[in-house]
Amino acid sequence: MPRGGEDPPAFAPYEASCFTSSDGSLISHDPHLNEDGEALYRFLLSQASIPPTLVLHCKGSHDETHTRFVTHHDNGNNRRTETEQYTEKVVDFDFKIDVGQHIIGDPTHWSVADSAPGYRGRMFHEVGVGDDRHKATRAERKAAKSWDDERSRKGFPPWISSNYTWRQEQPSVMHSDSVLQSSWTLRRWADDYCSSSKYLKEFDYEKVVYGWNFDAIVAATRSLIKSTYYSGDIYVGFETSRSLISVRSENRLSRMLSNGWIKFFLIITFIYPFLWLFKRFHSRGGGTWKVCGGAYALKRIVQATEQPMDMKHAESRLRGAPDLLEQYPGSWHTPAALRVEGLREGVWFKQWEGTIRRAVHNRLRDMEALVRPDNHSSSIPQAALLDGYSLL
Repeated sequence: MPRGGEDPPAFAPYEASCFTSSDGSLISHDPHLNEDGEALYRFLLSQASIPPTLVLHCKGSHDETHTRFVTHHDNGNNRRTETEQYTEKVVDFDFKIDVGQHIIGDPTHWSVADSAPGYRGRMFHEVGVGDDRHKATRAERKAAKSWDDERSRKGFPPWISSNYTWRQEQPSVMHSDSVLQSSWTLRRWADDYCSSSKYLKEFDYEKVVYGWNFDAIVAATRSLIKSTYYSGDIYVGFETSRSLISVRSENRLSRMLSNGWIKFFLIITFIYPFLWLFKRFHSRGGGTWKVCGGAYALKRIVQATEQPMDMKHAESRLRGAPDLLEQYPGSWHTPAALRVEGLREGVWFKQWEGTIRRAVHNRLRDMEALVRPDNHSSSIPQAALLDGYSLL
């Protein structure tokens, strides 16, 4: 049975038609997925087994000012030559590191809590399910977006709410018992989508990577690049692709809107605004379901199968949960021992910092993501804040 999901009944295999868009999203207009909730549910489970792509993108550039000669002709056909200055951006280094290769285990299927704003079949955010659904207020939407941004930067799982506290919730929230926050199951949401008669409907399943403090890694990487005395503009960020499964209506108009070139043509011919109005306001126009997804762990805390034998061993396993150690000071055993699965971000950074430094020095420009470090390291103070860095 999939973690966070239901065990589907016996069902004949069905290969739904789908394609991959330019941004890596998987899109399907298969008619069977729009009619049969069980088929849609199984399709999502099947496609969720493919993890998203996650890379750390590092780029450095600077502006250069040049002078060039420009020739002008006046009405009398007289020619004069002048000098003018122009500025162009020069890319010094541009490379990516494959982080998604460190995703562990199967995805955990999660759903949006009833109290959280989300797209539940209409073209605006709603709170609640069934007959209790109502439009989310601006304050609710703003608070939810703020927390989603913070949660994403810190690498918390997508089912963590804004009232999260490490000491009280950490042992349980990393398990699949509490990930389905909605009172409706994923299967029921699939049925809700299939029962809708809206003309431009879509069901989105989002893939989220969690487990590392992404903000801390970005800060440490920027400091590492600056330590090479590089003085240009620096961009460091995590980029995700292949992170969306979108099932859409099977009619011709819906297929046209999934084609980027056709959509661009409709925009420049001012046809698209009318389609948007129809989708947004007509009762049979459009509807969006964004209520669930898959969570992919780089690192997670799980129940240990064995109790720690000594305090040193316990501290090593619980290094990612310092409050729990404070809760049981001097104890040789804990009521429920925890351990860390996956690669800690500090360990990863220590493996890669030498490679990053040399890539900057050598002005590396490579479209292919780097997969293996060159096994040389060089320490910077900010890296010591990353979980696991001091263990190597």
